[in-house]
Amino acid sequence: MRVPPRALAGLLCLAMTVSACADGSSDPGGEDDTAADPPVTGAEDTADAAVGTAETELGEVLVDADGMTLYVFDPDEQGSSTCYDDCARDWPPLLAEEPVAAEGADDGLVGTTTRDDDTDQVTYGDWPLYQWSGDTERGDVAGHGVGGVWWTIDAEGEPQRDDAGEDPAY
Repeated sequence: MRVPPRALAGLLCLAMTVSACADGSSDPGGEDDTAADPPVTGAEDTADAAVGTAETELGEVLVDADGMTLYVFDPDEQGSSTCYDDCARDWPPLLAEEPVAAEGADDGLVGTTTRDDDTDQVTYGDWPLYQWSGDTERGDVAGHGVGGVWWTIDAEGEPQRDDAGEDPAY
């Protein structure tokens, strides 16, 4: 039986959400919920929709205007976002109508894709970009390798896949 890619992506997101809740990590920021949710850049604030680079324990990776690490999702390889609902709550998409490249990023690789809800999600090298709700500070890379499908991305637009994060504790 062949499982459609969109259904597979939904199942992966559901499994990751259930796993996170089972760990007791549904509140990654501890007692202060306001610090736990990294900001998501919206279409109404395109000035903050910059994609740049920063040095982390994994090396140089893409970050948003607030210095929060950006990630890509393997099922999005064809350039369209497949992360919605519970998945998008854990992995907020980076949204903007007119994103720009900041220091270290290639302006020619920054773009957008239209999501099912008609919002514009920032892309880099055709990969839709996300934040991870488990990252609470600049330079955090806790989302790298989650489920074996979430990865940081470098300035060349390449996901930084490795098997170090195949079964992370988050």
